[in-house]
Amino acid sequence: MTAGSRATRVFEDRVAKDRIADVRRFNRFYTRQLGVLRKTYLDSPYTLGEARVLYEIANGRAPTASDIGRALDLDAGYLSRTLRNFEKRGLIERKTSASDARQSHLALSARGRKSFAPLERRSQRDTAAMLARLDGADEARLIAAMSTIEQLLGTAPDNHAPERRYTLRRPTPGDFGWIVKRHAELYRQEYGWIAPFEGVCAQIVADFINKFDEKRERCWIAEMSGENVGSIMLAKDSDAVARIRLLLVDPKARGLGLGARLTDESIRFARRAGYNKMTLWTHSVLTAARHIYQKAGFKLMRTERHRSWGRPVVSEHWDLEL
Repeated sequence: MTAGSRATRVFEDRVAKDRIADVRRFNRFYTRQLGVLRKTYLDSPYTLGEARVLYEIANGRAPTASDIGRALDLDAGYLSRTLRNFEKRGLIERKTSASDARQSHLALSARGRKSFAPLERRSQRDTAAMLARLDGADEARLIAAMSTIEQLLGTAPDNHAPERRYTLRRPTPGDFGWIVKRHAELYRQEYGWIAPFEGVCAQIVADFINKFDEKRERCWIAEMSGENVGSIMLAKDSDAVARIRLLLVDPKARGLGLGARLTDESIRFARRAGYNKMTLWTHSVLTAARHIYQKAGFKLMRTERHRSWGRPVVSEHWDLEL
């Protein structure tokens, strides 16, 4: 091994140790944040483990012990002792499975629901108090960071994965810059489009902002776990015609029907704003977008072959009569 390779190995080992230390420091911080080391959880009569089991029973659809064990990755012996203790205290009820007599479905009893309710309220209140210390932007960053950790480290099968949900909102400072940046990044990655495509997007956004008509134009930003994942703009082409611009759905939000939702929102607004027709400019390679437009009722009017952004492309013009 050469001196250079030894130095590289030492550096890599040091970086790895630093990263491990960072993860362990975060773990210590978060266990303290959750109160994991306290004798009971949230000043309730239950340990954290017991509280988690109660939560699964309260919020599941009559789960079995096996369901709870898989969801929480609990030792079977510990779970069995916990459930027997709950039964002795009258907190849970068992009902033999109709499909498998060896299994029982679990539910909270009336006493169990009464005992669990204060714990749930306290948990909700403490979480709300933690978020209240943050402004809107920091709260969004926190939620996005939590989602990222869950996505990167989660190993649950798909049927236990958290449901992906998005919200639509009006743009805030920085969103228009994101639209340009994300278009440039994605279209380079997925279609090989290079400059001046980013400049085209920037010009479209600049024109929209500088000529914005509040009554007849709109932009929607799709957000998921505090992160931008989609956009669409509806711009005034003329008094009678509205134009869809820069529809985008980030890969992490695909498969949710977001593109169709954004398109439908723009169509509804165009009708309310009094337009007679909508138009748009797209390209044949954008098959997902073309499918959305076609399903929404747009009709292909004409095509043009040319070379742009480092690739031969076929541009398309689509119209929708309102």
